[in-house]
Amino acid sequence: MYIILVYDLGEKRVVKMLKLCRKYLNWIQNSVFEGEITEVKLKELKFKAKEIMQDSDSLIIFTGRNEKWLKKEVLGVERSSTDNFL
Repeated sequence: MYIILVYDLGEKRVVKMLKLCRKYLNWIQNSVFEGEITEVKLKELKFKAKEIMQDSDSLIIFTGRNEKWLKKEVLGVERSSTDNFL
């Protein structure tokens, strides 16, 4: 499945969440990630994210079948391209 993940955390926990999400997804912009992930890996990511989060924090996950069903338009500088060149 293809997901877009967005989080809003307290300043002290941002770096921990950034490192966690980078293990599973592509970093797109501050607190925004996207990529293909399996159901099992997504459950693992959610479990680990909950361990970092506190009551005032939020994490939003948008789920789709795959990237081809998502129209993406970038204005300005793209932080991290997800294109793979061979």
